[in-house]
Amino acid sequence: MRIFVGGIPFATTDEELRTLFASHGIVESASVVKDRYTDQSRGFAFVDMPNDEEAKMAIARLNGTQLGGRSLTVNEAKAREAGGGGRGGDRGGYGGGGGGGGGNSRRY
Repeated sequence: MRIFVGGIPFATTDEELRTLFASHGIVESASVVKDRYTDQSRGFAFVDMPNDEEAKMAIARLNGTQLGGRSLTVNEAKAREAGGGGRGGDRGGYGGGGGGGGGNSRRY
C-alpha cells in the first residue's frame, strides 16, 4: 500500500522516514518529494509498505503524531488522475480571434 505523509519537516530524509515507518512493519520504499528545480523538500512524502494490514496500522498510529515539531498527516495515498490534472478540460472551439481591419475606414 502506498501511504501519503504530509506536514513533514523540510529537513526530513528518506532514511528518517523509513526508520519511522519500519517500527510498524516492512517498508519497501520511503521518498521525500522534492522540488525539481531547487531540490528542496516540498514537505510531503510517500512510503510503500507491501503488507496492507501493517500499512493500515502505521497510518492509525502515526496520523497526527509530531515529527520535528510538526504534526503529520498520514493516510492512504490516492491515485493521481490521468493526465496529471492542473489545467482542467479542453474548452474546444477555435480560440476566437480579434476583429479585423477597420484601420482604413476613412471615406473620400
